[in-house]
Amino acid sequence: MGRLTQRHRIMRVGRDGAVRNRGDVVAVEEPLELRLGGEPFTVTMRTPGHDFELAAGFLVSEGLVVVAEELRGLRYCAGTGPDGQQTYNVIDASLDPRVARLSIGQHRQVLTTSACGICGTTSIDAVEKALPPAPAAGPQLSLTVGDLLTLPDTLRESQRIFDRTGGVHAAGLFDADGTLLCLREDVGRHNAVDKVVGWALMEGRFPLVGTALQVSGRASFELVQKAALAGVELLAAVGAPSSMAVDLAERAGITLAGFSRRDSINIYTHPERLSDLAPATV
Repeated sequence: MGRLTQRHRIMRVGRDGAVRNRGDVVAVEEPLELRLGGEPFTVTMRTPGHDFELAAGFLVSEGLVVVAEELRGLRYCAGTGPDGQQTYNVIDASLDPRVARLSIGQHRQVLTTSACGICGTTSIDAVEKALPPAPAAGPQLSLTVGDLLTLPDTLRESQRIFDRTGGVHAAGLFDADGTLLCLREDVGRHNAVDKVVGWALMEGRFPLVGTALQVSGRASFELVQKAALAGVELLAAVGAPSSMAVDLAERAGITLAGFSRRDSINIYTHPERLSDLAPATV
């Protein structure tokens, strides 16, 4: 799983200025370099663990991988830290030779921080990838409002790293029964989603038709894009969506929900996947 947390000595200071020395646990953040066929592609800051899933999900988000067969393999490259131990911070991905490579101008040969999922791209046009076609049978996910409202609590109850540090985001993939299929945590919210998407790709579950993705924090354009490219039908966030997130969800046919609380939730697009909505009132 890698180095998920670290202990540090801190000073706890009260309002009266009283100081108490104690230990604290923080979430680990380390760089991960992703190479394609031995060539540098990008560097992202992440919480170590599930790195192959992160790499696979990132390649899906970049539009380089659409089906599992296009990802031939992933391996750690040699690299050591100051103590001489393997750092596991460099991954090389082997792609099907028929997969088109991005041009140099589209490469993300920059540092991608844990707060930004689209930093380094040359333009918004390059970010908005071609979306997969909608399933011929139409939407295959149907949830009750009650089931949708339970997802944040289920997500929170499974956040082991957050319990220890309070410093990571989470993404959880759910089926139509509200069953949690996969949960991943990371200092980067986009990384948590990429890890879930990568897990699904490597488990042969692509595309993710008939599933819902619950995320901590807000719903940004980049998270809707990642959900759309993976085939997710519903994206729910604890916080607010952005305007571009709403616009993309509308075009992509995704049900986008925000401000999920125990007794209410805001539905921004495609409410038809909620099976028990009462008539709207002004």
